[in-house]
Amino acid sequence: MKKFICIAFFSLFLFNCENEPKTSYVIDGKAEGVYNGIRVYLNKVNERGAPIPKDTAIVMNETFSFEGSVEYPQLYYISINGTPGRFPIILENGKSSINIDSKVLDNTIYVGSDSHDVLKAYQDKMDAFDAEYMKAKDNYKEAEFLNDTASIKRDRQVLVDLTDKINNFQYEYVEENNSSYGMMPILNTLINSRDVDFNRVVKIYEATSDNIKSSEEGVRMKNTLDKMRLVFEAEKATAIGEIAPGFSAPNPNGEVISLKDVVSKGKVTIIDFWAAWCGPCRRENPNIVKVYNKYHEKGLEIIGVGLDGRRGQQNPKEAWEKAIETDNLTWHQVSNLRYFDEIARTYSVNSIPRMFILDSDGKIIAKNLRGQALENKISELLD
Repeated sequence: MKKFICIAFFSLFLFNCENEPKTSYVIDGKAEGVYNGIRVYLNKVNERGAPIPKDTAIVMNETFSFEGSVEYPQLYYISINGTPGRFPIILENGKSSINIDSKVLDNTIYVGSDSHDVLKAYQDKMDAFDAEYMKAKDNYKEAEFLNDTASIKRDRQVLVDLTDKINNFQYEYVEENNSSYGMMPILNTLINSRDVDFNRVVKIYEATSDNIKSSEEGVRMKNTLDKMRLVFEAEKATAIGEIAPGFSAPNPNGEVISLKDVVSKGKVTIIDFWAAWCGPCRRENPNIVKVYNKYHEKGLEIIGVGLDGRRGQQNPKEAWEKAIETDNLTWHQVSNLRYFDEIARTYSVNSIPRMFILDSDGKIIAKNLRGQALENKISELLD
């Protein structure tokens, strides 16, 4: 009986030890064919992709090791002197091993991290997709070269379908692994992609654990999503067919002018975002002057929103007023002199020149017309 109790106690002790939180990591490394003294680096990267050193190891007898601790699993990179590139790993506390291929770093094998396994499985699948896509692209190019109309149509559709398949896989994979830190680099890639499904990535992020949300990457991701939400909401609010958001700001004399006041005076109103420092804006101003002079008596109003006040600009108010005078801008001009200020953000303006054309009710009916296209549109509305 005592023997049974001892065995049971020992088993329970082992179970508890195995399930105790790991507070440090040890990476045992092999680097076959690498000379003694060669350095191996363990780095993070900042938001711009520049390395942030974590640790350095020296190869001795084709082996090396890293020891330390991380607060939570994080994306790190292994690199080695004399070998181009870097190998991504999800570093977490516990014991792991890495076998570096010094000739082709991508062939490196890292074992011992469940979070890394999630990332590695994704990378393997994406590598297979890349090979499939390149083959399909080669087929399409060959069809174009042969001017084979039927094959061009077929192969183009293959590329479209494959692109959709890859895109769906990426989102579904992150959704299925939303409790793993290993999906964080993947989700970050999706968030920063040009064709991001914003609502979907928000749902994925919100479904992650509190530990992931409170991590450094999780907090950074939340900040990015919050900024993106403002942009998406602004784009939605300033879409064609929507009533233009109201705003007010001081003119050169300090008098506060509102968009509502300007719209009430005309049949058509242009909101023109520009700045004294903006070359393309200044080059377009003569065309806007011509259109204004031709159609003002027929009901055209313009309110220019100056985005002067950028960092390093000398005397922004003086520069703004001088540009107004030099370019003969005789319509309403307002500016907070705070660069891309809250008015610009409300209209999702992140580059200039930008233009919005409103009807007499303040509804947006056109955007970003320049040159002859602008005159044609105003003529259509007022002639």
